[in-house]
Amino acid sequence: MYRGTFKEQHFTFYVSSKNSLNNSSTHQNKFEKTASDSRFVALEVNWIPNLMIKHFTHPLCKFFSVIFLFSLISLTAQSQDIPEDAAAITAGTTLFNGNCKSCHKIHGESVGPGLASVYERAPSVQWIKDWIHNSAKVVASGDEYAVQIFEKYKKSQMTAFTSLKDEDIMNILAYIKAETVKGPAVAKAPTPAAGTEGGDGSSVPSSYMNTILIGMVLILILLVVILAFLVSALKRFLDQRSLSEEDKEVVHSPITLATITRSRGFIFIVAFVVGSLGFKAVINGLYSIGVQQGYAPKQPIAFSHKLHAGAYEIDCKYCHTGALKGKNATIPSVNICMNCHRSVKTESPQIQKIWAAADWDAETLTFGPNQKPIEWVRIHNLPDLAYFNHSQHVVVGGIECQTCHGSIETMDVVKQYSLLTMGWCVDCHRKTDIRAEGNAYYDKLQELHEEAKGKGSKMKVEDIGGLECAKCHY
Repeated sequence: MYRGTFKEQHFTFYVSSKNSLNNSSTHQNKFEKTASDSRFVALEVNWIPNLMIKHFTHPLCKFFSVIFLFSLISLTAQSQDIPEDAAAITAGTTLFNGNCKSCHKIHGESVGPGLASVYERAPSVQWIKDWIHNSAKVVASGDEYAVQIFEKYKKSQMTAFTSLKDEDIMNILAYIKAETVKGPAVAKAPTPAAGTEGGDGSSVPSSYMNTILIGMVLILILLVVILAFLVSALKRFLDQRSLSEEDKEVVHSPITLATITRSRGFIFIVAFVVGSLGFKAVINGLYSIGVQQGYAPKQPIAFSHKLHAGAYEIDCKYCHTGALKGKNATIPSVNICMNCHRSVKTESPQIQKIWAAADWDAETLTFGPNQKPIEWVRIHNLPDLAYFNHSQHVVVGGIECQTCHGSIETMDVVKQYSLLTMGWCVDCHRKTDIRAEGNAYYDKLQELHEEAKGKGSKMKVEDIGGLECAKCHY
C-alpha cells in the first residue's frame, strides 16, 4: 500500500501479488485476474484535487498547446517548401547540368522521364530526396510509385547521388520549378555562324571577302590599263624628241615574255620569292614537330560528341569527371556509359561493344567478372615537361571546354582543335582576365593591381605570374 498527500488531501492505491490476495479478503474486489494468473491493483483515488483539474484544463494551457501544434506543422511544411530565390535557382542550374542533364530533360523525355512538375507528381519532396540518394533502396522497399517508374523505364537503375545534400536537391527542384513555370523553349530561327553573312562580326563574312577579292582584281586590271596608256603616251612624247638611233631602238623595242624572263630584275624577284617560301616552309616544319593540331584518330567505338554533347546536351563534365577535381579530365569509364546504355539503343553494334567490355548480362541485369576497359585512343597530348591542371582552369578560372577543344558539340569525330604549344598558352595568359569577383583570395592582389594600373582595370593571368617559367615547368 502507498499512501500520499496532495495539497493536504489524501489518496491511496494498493499493489499486491497473488499470494497476498489469498491472505487478504479485504481488498480482493480491488483486483482483476489476468491471463497470466497474476493480479494488478486498480488505482483507487479517494480524492482528485480540483486544483489539478483546473491546471490541465485552463484555457491558457489549451491556447499554448494549439500554438505549439500549429508551429510544429508549419516548420515541417516549410522544410519541404521549394525555394524560389535567384541564388537557389542558379545553384540548382549548375547542379542539374552536372548531374541530371545527361539523362533528364525538363520538358519531354530523354533517357529518363521529363522532370517538369515532378514535385507535384511524386508522393512528396522527401520521397524525391530518398529517390535521388538511393533509388534502388526505394524500389526494393516496394514503394508503388518507385516500382512503377522502374518497370516503365526497362528496369534501368538510376545512379545513386549520395554526395548530394538535401539543400542541393532543393536547389535542383528550385531550378526545375522555375523551368516548369517558364514552359518549353520556343524554337528560334538559326543564327548564321561567324564568318558567314549576318554573323556576329567577329570575322569578315564570306560574301564580303568575295566582293573584296573581286574589287582588288578589278583595281589591278585598271592599273595595268593605266600603265599601258602611260607607256604609250611616253613613247609618243619621246618620238617628238630628237633621239639617237640607239635610244630610238630602246624606246621602240618590243616587250615580250622572253625579254621579261631574261631581265635581271625578274630573275632577282623570282629567286627572292622562292627562297622566302622555302625558308618559311622549313621554319614551319621545325615548329610543327610535336604539334598534332587536326589529329583525329579512329576510336574503338564510334562515339559521337555531336549526338551526346550537341543533340542531347550532356555536360562534358558528366563523363570527364576529373576536370573538376584534378590535373586530368580523365577518359570515361565503362560504368559511366552503362548508366544510360543498359536500356538506350541496346540493339546497336557499338553499344554491344560497351556491353562486352562491361561483361553485362541483359537477361539477369548483372555484371560478370570479365570486365575490361575500352582502349580509347588519346587525342590531346602534352609533353611531360609541361604541367597543366584542368580543375585550376575549369573550376577556378571558369574556362569553357570549347576554349581549348573547339566546338566539341559539333564533332562526330573528335580532333585536336588548338595548337597546344607554349606560344599558344602564353598568348592566352596575356589576354585572359582573372575571374576575381567573389573570390577573397584575389582581393589584395586586385587592390594592388588597381593601385598600379588604375581603378577598375582588370587583372590578366600574366599579372599574377602566369608567364613565370616555374608555373608550368618544374
